[in-house]
Amino acid sequence: MKKTRIAVGVIVALGVICTASAWYTGKQLEKNRVKLVQRANDQLHAFAPGSGLHVTLRDYQRGIFSSHTRIVVQSASQTEDTGSLKPGQTIEFKENISHGPFPLAQLKKFNLLPALASFHTEMLPTDVAKKLFDLTKGQSAFQAETRLGYGGATDSVIRFLPISWQDAQTNDRIAFDGGTLDVSADKHGDKMKVKAGIGNLLLAVKNQLGVPVQFTINGLTLDADSHLSAESLRVGEQKMAINSVTASMNNKEIVKAEGLDANSTFDSKGELISGNIAYQLNRLALQGQDLGQSKLTLNLTDFEAAAIKAFTTSYNQQIQALASDSQLQNDPDLYQSRLNDILLSNLPLLMKGHPGISITPFSWKNSRGESSLNLAVRFNDPSFATSNAPSPVSDIERMLQSVDGKLAVSIPMATQLMTQLALVEGHPQDEATRLAEQQVKGLSAMGQMFKLTTEKDNAIQASLQYGAGEVTFNGEKQPLDRFLSRFFLGGEPQPDH
Repeated sequence: MKKTRIAVGVIVALGVICTASAWYTGKQLEKNRVKLVQRANDQLHAFAPGSGLHVTLRDYQRGIFSSHTRIVVQSASQTEDTGSLKPGQTIEFKENISHGPFPLAQLKKFNLLPALASFHTEMLPTDVAKKLFDLTKGQSAFQAETRLGYGGATDSVIRFLPISWQDAQTNDRIAFDGGTLDVSADKHGDKMKVKAGIGNLLLAVKNQLGVPVQFTINGLTLDADSHLSAESLRVGEQKMAINSVTASMNNKEIVKAEGLDANSTFDSKGELISGNIAYQLNRLALQGQDLGQSKLTLNLTDFEAAAIKAFTTSYNQQIQALASDSQLQNDPDLYQSRLNDILLSNLPLLMKGHPGISITPFSWKNSRGESSLNLAVRFNDPSFATSNAPSPVSDIERMLQSVDGKLAVSIPMATQLMTQLALVEGHPQDEATRLAEQQVKGLSAMGQMFKLTTEKDNAIQASLQYGAGEVTFNGEKQPLDRFLSRFFLGGEPQPDH
């Protein structure tokens, strides 16, 4: 009996401790909710500075073991339409909070590790989100479970619901298998890991001519591990893969791309950011004709972090101002022109510190051979430019420190590619082969005639090197002004006789 009373006493004591701890946790969460909202807004403005959105908490209700609240996303301005939402529109989420040290939501999943709290989040059917709820038959399109550790780190698991919808009148259709998104971050949002798996997505609509068009994406995965540099720029590793992308018209496959991979790695050393992005396409087919495979590796070297930040800030501010200009909404040509002007005017900000860009390589390969382009460009810092009068020569000398490029087009590979394109156009096999051979031979002959290319090792080749005001083009060295005059400024090179 004595032992029984001791055991009961221990259980009661543990219950009192857990209840007190849960009550205290709920009180601390309520006390710090302003800081949590401010952190959310800081991250929103950092990731989407032009969105014009703001996050608030409403209807916070604290209990002993759990609390409830609403997260409201709305326009930062309630009088002007300057962001993604109009004044008065909201996107809202309901959030159920299980208090620590052992949140009930985590215990249900047999997670016995102590935590400050566990959050269950779902979207609410506001006017803005109504169409999304129509697609999911009245359910929240996603559900998120977030574990908040005592150190401030978070682990979130977000599950996206499958979608199956079809318009009874037009037969437009959307089908989505659903997916998951796992996000882990430290208390400052500095170190972050993201892992995503998205199922198949199908979109079937009619184009402007009333012809049925269907797009399909099969299997997308994402794996990222990143952190913030000293200048608050996100660097690290990211891997993305898509099994296939298909576009069809009238139930006939037009284009199919298989095995798309994009991997990037960026790091900061001192005040410089360097890294590379590698793209790969395992197969591209056009109306059933296999056109081959491709890869591209883009290297970015010695970009000043402060310059990237200045470029990003200036560019985003100008883009936001452009998007809010009502006079440009109905003039897409003028809008595109202004967009190009904004990009060109801000590019000099990125060139500070003599950064470099290289392609090693861009290649296209089929069963008959491989063609490739290798290119390396090192830029000059515009702040060190001399005050020469503007001219094509002075502009290039001010922008470019060096260029090294080599092009090699395999004649058998190019002939097969042109044959396949002719087959797509409807030419018979014999005629397609003959046309392709004529086109490739004609291209090679014309390039040699005007001294633009050479032919060697069964390939059409060209090379260009630039530095210190001199250009070496296909082995011939010449001053920059002569090169520009011959090939770009009206002084066309004379064909060989």
